[in-house]
Amino acid sequence: MVTRKSNSNRAATPDPPGRRQFLKQASLLVAGAQASAILPLASASSHAATSPQNGKASSKGLVVAETTYGKVRGATVDGIKVFKGIPYGGTAAGKNRFMPPTKPAAWTGVRDALEWGHIAPQTIAAGRIDYVNLIHWMNQPGGQGEDCLVLNVWTPAIKDGGKRPVLVSLHGGGFATGSGGAPGYNGQPLAQYANVVVVTINHRLGCLGYLHLADLGAPPEFASSGVAGMLDCVAALEWVRDNIENFGGNPGNVMIFGQSGGGAKTSTLLAMPSAKGLFHRAAVQSGSALRLTPRESAAKSAERMLAQIGLTKKRITELQDVPFEMMIAAQAVLGAQTPPAGFAPVVDGSVIPRNPFDPTAPEVSADIPVIIGTTLDDAALGLTNFELDEAGLKSILTTMVKDNADRVLSAYRKAYPHASPFLIQARILTDRGGRRNASTMAERKAAMKRAPAYLYRFDFPSPGFGGKFGAVHGIDVGLSFHNFGDQMTGTSPEMRALADKFASMWVAFAKTGNPNIPGLPEWLAYTPETRPTMIFDQACRVENDPLRELRLLWDEIMA
Repeated sequence: MVTRKSNSNRAATPDPPGRRQFLKQASLLVAGAQASAILPLASASSHAATSPQNGKASSKGLVVAETTYGKVRGATVDGIKVFKGIPYGGTAAGKNRFMPPTKPAAWTGVRDALEWGHIAPQTIAAGRIDYVNLIHWMNQPGGQGEDCLVLNVWTPAIKDGGKRPVLVSLHGGGFATGSGGAPGYNGQPLAQYANVVVVTINHRLGCLGYLHLADLGAPPEFASSGVAGMLDCVAALEWVRDNIENFGGNPGNVMIFGQSGGGAKTSTLLAMPSAKGLFHRAAVQSGSALRLTPRESAAKSAERMLAQIGLTKKRITELQDVPFEMMIAAQAVLGAQTPPAGFAPVVDGSVIPRNPFDPTAPEVSADIPVIIGTTLDDAALGLTNFELDEAGLKSILTTMVKDNADRVLSAYRKAYPHASPFLIQARILTDRGGRRNASTMAERKAAMKRAPAYLYRFDFPSPGFGGKFGAVHGIDVGLSFHNFGDQMTGTSPEMRALADKFASMWVAFAKTGNPNIPGLPEWLAYTPETRPTMIFDQACRVENDPLRELRLLWDEIMA
């Protein structure tokens, strides 16, 4: 049984009135709302430094690398050196909660990097949901804790002057869940397949990463509380700049990428002055964030959090003493209310001075080449009406677009005559949502006439759960890591061949900023005039402005 690690730097303070009772009630509300259980905390042993080994591995298969804070010991697995849970920042607990990340404390001897570090406190998705099982989202190893500013490295060699491209993954899960240790982010296959260095990171999430207190009268030191999680991502990239050469990588050739929430984080980093120069390519998979949370709505969510906890604006600093379990329970309660309160990066005017891609692409990253992608059935992740029939689809469309229902249904039936009503529904929701955002991002990037943008759509369906999800949200994640063979991708020869092509394209882009490789048709940079789009399918192809009629239909309806 794992136990909670004590916060020795937190001063003992009396609980505010009613806090214990609230925690009990909130926990019941969370359970009643099926918000899922909170993971246990990691044991302290996973973070302990051990005795010096004179820079050598302590036993067969172990390897030691240098960082600016001390030596770390990793494991060699099938020729790849794997380091887990390396700290790039200090604890975010106690007086460090809501603050910009601090540097980790240096250590003597050799610190084990053999186990996953803490993940950010969060609620875990319910395992009864098919999509959650499809992406293994319940499996977030490491245990929860606020000492979660850690990263993981997979590399073919240590300090060999290899100057390998470095691919830094930002995990999905919106801005509220997930970790760099989730199964889909295993960096070993890509490091082995393509001779590159892969890095995944953990950072603060939800209310602990994005509670905007600056406009509620908080003391000045809380100015960045609404962007703390994104500052963590910058700190991780600074660690890569300062240390990755010791892990066989090239700090001058770093690609950031992410899917879903990771794509939104990548979008945000493209607009952050503090991230400039820390990466040189970027890729956004089904997560094009054009706009972020305005200050006004972020302040309202923060005010609701204070009220849920039982504190007034004059007692904001006491939030640093509230157990994080209570913060996450309160967040779950607020997320189940109408309207729900969410916590994501705020456009604070300083750390994040503007919306990432609205009204234009950001000048700060004008010279960064970008890949932007979606999957054909992205929106299927949030749907459960698999038995939907044609009449039910018509009813949904009538609610959605009113007098345009027949027109929309006719257009989609013409484009997809054999698709199930469930998948037609998913494609409609994708086209009017995430796909429009992706196209807009590509258009605004291309309008700068600086570094190129490349647009793709992933059409190859997942075989999981009988193929009912189609080419669902996340089908391209594993392939970007050259991971395949699980329930999401299956083991067909066609998927294996597609994994080779997708991963090779990914690495070519990381190396040069150009994704073209032998075995794929020529993929031109995006322009609004031609809209070239790579379609990843059993037979990959490039189409100019694919399904133009549907795009124009939504442009008209949503104008």
